[in-house]
Amino acid sequence: MRPLSHSMLGLLTAIAFTGCAANAPMPHVDHLDLQRYMGAWYVIAAIPSYPERHAYNAVESYALLPDGKIQTTFRFRQGSFDGPLRTMHPVGTVRPGTGQAVWGMQFVWPIKAEYVVAYVNADYGNVIVARSKRDYVWIMARTPGLPEAVYQQLTARVAALGYDTHKLRKVPQQWPEPGP
Repeated sequence: MRPLSHSMLGLLTAIAFTGCAANAPMPHVDHLDLQRYMGAWYVIAAIPSYPERHAYNAVESYALLPDGKIQTTFRFRQGSFDGPLRTMHPVGTVRPGTGQAVWGMQFVWPIKAEYVVAYVNADYGNVIVARSKRDYVWIMARTPGLPEAVYQQLTARVAALGYDTHKLRKVPQQWPEPGP
């Protein structure tokens, strides 16, 4: 067997470290005040999962259950502002030792998707939810829109977390919703 050349060894090392960086643990906020976090969050932009790739008026709402789990309702219009209403009801489970900022989000038993609160501003008015795989990310706010300067700051944070921000899709929001 021939020994690896220095250039081949360097290339393999670079590939290995690149792969590791892509799945490095997602940093999260030190402590998430669950009571303050509960309620409705408008999805401002996302690198969306498959079901939400054509979402309009997307809103994620959280309610703390007596057992400490988080009941989630994700609702959106499919394809347009007057498109069919879609809802999902995953349940979040806080992972111990994470300052309440990392959850397992269960859509289907027994699979729990990683949910990481990577950033929340001081007044709990906007948030970035991310994943270590850096495949999906959500920028959300308590209002259906954000000033452009704030949106750009959040987008820069998303980039710093290791995401390709060219994949971000602004979610169209129009409130109140059009009537039937």
